[in-house]
Amino acid sequence: MYFTDRGIEELEERRGDESVTLSWVADRLRAFVDGNPEFEDAVERLATYLARDDSDDED
Repeated sequence: MYFTDRGIEELEERRGDESVTLSWVADRLRAFVDGNPEFEDAVERLATYLARDDSDDED
């Protein structure tokens, strides 16, 4: 298990039953980068990865 998996597991355990919109996720990512600008590149890469999900190309 990677170190980052712990945060992902916590997210799933605490919020796994909630429904959210992508707009909400985008707002939370922006707020995170505003408070933690050193993570801007990583958040940008994650957002791009999620936006370009390869399964969309199969349709």
